[in-house]
Amino acid sequence: MTATTGQQWLLDLGNSRCKCARLDANGGRGEVLAMPHRDGIDVDRLRATVGPAAMGDIAWLASVAPASLTDAAIAALQALGYAVEIARTLPRCRRLRIAYATPAHLGVDRFLALLAASERGDTPFLLVSAGSAVTLDLLAADGRHLGGLIAPSPEAMRAILGQRIAQLDLPTGNVHEFADDTADAVASGAFAAVLGVVERSRRLAEQRLGVAPRLLLSGGDAEILAAHLPFAVEHAPWLVLDGLAILARNGRD
Repeated sequence: MTATTGQQWLLDLGNSRCKCARLDANGGRGEVLAMPHRDGIDVDRLRATVGPAAMGDIAWLASVAPASLTDAAIAALQALGYAVEIARTLPRCRRLRIAYATPAHLGVDRFLALLAASERGDTPFLLVSAGSAVTLDLLAADGRHLGGLIAPSPEAMRAILGQRIAQLDLPTGNVHEFADDTADAVASGAFAAVLGVVERSRRLAEQRLGVAPRLLLSGGDAEILAAHLPFAVEHAPWLVLDGLAILARNGRD
């Protein structure tokens, strides 16, 4: 596919929100609009956000949502006249070379975040997304993806404990260093587990690379996570959209 002169929209459809941005005149990501979804896509709001398409307009869609939500978003965009381009994980793109032998096994959101990070400079990065799940990916300075981890979110850990142990099926507690209430203790332990995964991964990355990677943090729990980490982090909430922008302005191979 070659570059187009029409309007282009970038859409990141996650498990809880749809993030939208227009590709600007310089090929970058414009202002981001986020639309939560719980029981289904808010089709009316999506239509109002992107507006009707003209000839040649394209909507680039990256989705990790269930197929029913993805199909609803595609149908809404096509009804408005957009040609819909579905982003998929590629084994390599520009500087990026992913570690997975089977590219489809790497979520497209992680792929696009890695693609965006690989364009940020010749330095290693540890990408941490703290959302519905916690994902970590290590990127070498030369654009090689060195693999990653997936862990449950604090909320998922709390829910699992409640399912397995009836006495721990409690209201969501508050995070403390050492809690004096069971609900708070569960919340604190789940949060500490995520902190431990991030701190351990950064330490192992530094041992492997000989230099500490820059940590890029995104996701709904990013701010609270950053406040408790003992090293500098960079808040990068729109990496997936930035990766989509790279695909949109360069076209597919």
